[in-house]
Amino acid sequence: MSSARILVVDDEADIRSLLEEILAEEGYEVAVAANAAEARERYATTDPDLVLLDIWMPDVDGISLLREWSASRSRLACPVVMMSGHGTVETAVEATRLGAFDFIEKPVSLAKLLRTVERALESDRGGRAGRSIVPPSTTPVGRSRAIQALREQAERVAGHDTPLLVTGELGSGRELFARYVHSMGPRAQGPFIRLAAGTLQDSGAEAALFGRASQGKVEPGLLERAQGGTLFIKDLQDLGPEAQRLLLGVLENGRFKPVGNGAVQPLDSRVIASAPPGAERSAPPGLRRELLMHLSVVVLAVPPLREYPEDVPDLLRHFLDKLVDSQGLAFRRFSVAAQNRLRNYPWPGNVRELRNLVHRLLILGGDEEIGLGEVEQALSDTAPPDEPLLSQDLMALPLREAREQFERAYLQQQLQLCEGKVGRLAKRVGMERTHLYRKLRALGIDFRGGSDD
Repeated sequence: MSSARILVVDDEADIRSLLEEILAEEGYEVAVAANAAEARERYATTDPDLVLLDIWMPDVDGISLLREWSASRSRLACPVVMMSGHGTVETAVEATRLGAFDFIEKPVSLAKLLRTVERALESDRGGRAGRSIVPPSTTPVGRSRAIQALREQAERVAGHDTPLLVTGELGSGRELFARYVHSMGPRAQGPFIRLAAGTLQDSGAEAALFGRASQGKVEPGLLERAQGGTLFIKDLQDLGPEAQRLLLGVLENGRFKPVGNGAVQPLDSRVIASAPPGAERSAPPGLRRELLMHLSVVVLAVPPLREYPEDVPDLLRHFLDKLVDSQGLAFRRFSVAAQNRLRNYPWPGNVRELRNLVHRLLILGGDEEIGLGEVEQALSDTAPPDEPLLSQDLMALPLREAREQFERAYLQQQLQLCEGKVGRLAKRVGMERTHLYRKLRALGIDFRGGSDD
C-alpha cells in the first residue's frame, strides 16, 4: 500500500519547503509547484489525492486555476484546499462554489493543516480504492538512527509469519512496534487481538485461548478471534504456568481445539509477544524457556527514550497534534527552551511518560506557548517527594551547594536508571568506580541495595 499523494502549489519557496517537510514527515508523498504552469504539469502527471493551492500567485491566481480544473470535468479529480494570507469572504465563497474542500489562512497552523488534510482525504476515500489515503497512525515517530533502523528491521520481518518477540522497558512503545509489524505484513487486513498476560487466570486459560463448545455452538477464544491476523501477548512473563503450557502446545503442534466437542482448528495467526529487555538471553523468573525459544526466533529490541533524545521534539509535536485532534483540546506548542529541557530529561517512563506529560499540559491549558517554567512545574509534580530535582533554581545557591544538589540529583536518577548497579553507573557516567563510591558516600546516596556488576 502507498501513501496519499499531495500536490502543494505556492509561489513562496519557504512555504513550499515547510509544507513539503511537514507532510513528508507525516508519511505522505509530496510534489510541489511554484506557479500555475508547474501546477498544471504536476496535476496531470502525479495524479494527486489532494491539492493545497495558494490563491495569490504571479502568473495565474489559484481561483482561476481551480475554475479551470473544475470546468475540465463534472467534478474535481481530487479534493482541493485553498490557502491565502489575505483572503476575503467573497474569495472563500467563490472557491467553495467551484468545489474547494476547505480554506486555510496563512500563517498555517500545523494542527489545523493536518486535520484539514486528513478530513479532505477521508472524504475522498471511496473514490480511491486500493490506496492507503491517510498514513497509518501505527507508524513509529522518529528520525534518529535508532528508530529508523528499528523501523527498517520491523518492515523486513513483517512479511514473514514467524513468531516475534518485542523487548523493551515499560512505556517504550513495544505494542506500537507490534502493531506496525502487523500493519506492514500480509495479515494487515486481519484482526489484531491484544492479550494482557496478567489478566489471564490459569483456571480459565484453556477456554480463553481455545474457546468453548457447548450445545452445538462455539464461543470463540483468543486464537480463533485472531485467525487471519495477529495475536499480541503483552508482558509475556506475566502468563501463568498453565497458560504457558497451553500456548507452547499450540506453537509446537500448529493447531488447537475448543473446550468441549469443538473441531480441531489449524493455527492461522501470527503470535507476537512483548517482554522486558534482554528476555531472549535470560528468561524472566517463571517463564518457560521452551516457550521463549519458540517466540524469540526474531527479536525487535525497542530502545528506551533516553537513548534517542533527539526525537523528543518530534514526539512532542506528534502527541500535541494527535491529542488536539482526537480530544478537541486547544492547540499549544512547546517553546525552544522547554523542548531543550525535555530533550535532557531521562524519561524513566519512556514514550508513555512523554505522552502523559503532553496530555496533562493540554488539559490544564494556558498560553499557546508552553514555557520552561510550566514544564519544570509539570516534572516536579510527578517526581518522588524525596528526590531532589534537577530543575531547582540553583542560581540562588552558593556554587558549592548548587554543585552538590546537582550531582546528588543527577547520580540518584542515573543510579535508578541503572537499576541500582554501581558498576553499570560508573560506565554510564564515565567515572572510575572507586572514585564513584567515594562520591556517592559523600553525597549521602544509598547504593547498598544495588550490586556491583
